[in-house]
Amino acid sequence: MDLLYNFPLIASLAAIFFAQFIKVPITFFITKKIDWKLLTSTGGMPSSHSAAVTALSTGVALENGIGSPLFAVAAIFAIITMFDATGVRRQAGEQAIVLNQLVADFNKFLSDAKGWQNKPEQQKRKELKELLGHKPIEVFFGGLTGIALTLILDTLLK
Repeated sequence: MDLLYNFPLIASLAAIFFAQFIKVPITFFITKKIDWKLLTSTGGMPSSHSAAVTALSTGVALENGIGSPLFAVAAIFAIITMFDATGVRRQAGEQAIVLNQLVADFNKFLSDAKGWQNKPEQQKRKELKELLGHKPIEVFFGGLTGIALTLILDTLLK
């Protein structure tokens, strides 16, 4: 039952859910389209990964102080996670865009082949997920989301 009273864990989970949920209205505001798939997808504004790790670090700082070894671990974990979100994962998403275009071009070429038109669309192509990583601004606002939400929860729950 101690798990239910673990403030850094609760703050981190709340930050994930909040960041994922807020992507829907932010995207609607920009595109005028509601996309409920954003609730469970990676990428987008704000970064739920960044929100989670900064909420975790902030929660640990509030409970143990910024001089604690536990905060050091949480802070380094947050930095690595946020760096990865803007680096490796973002580049993988960029590569997925190029590969998807190559597959689309190849499928267009093959569409003239005998019998290709009769195959189900799913057999014709399999797209890679392109929205894997984050732009630096998405990571920044994800981080701010995690910190702000944790400070609000700290005020409300204490």
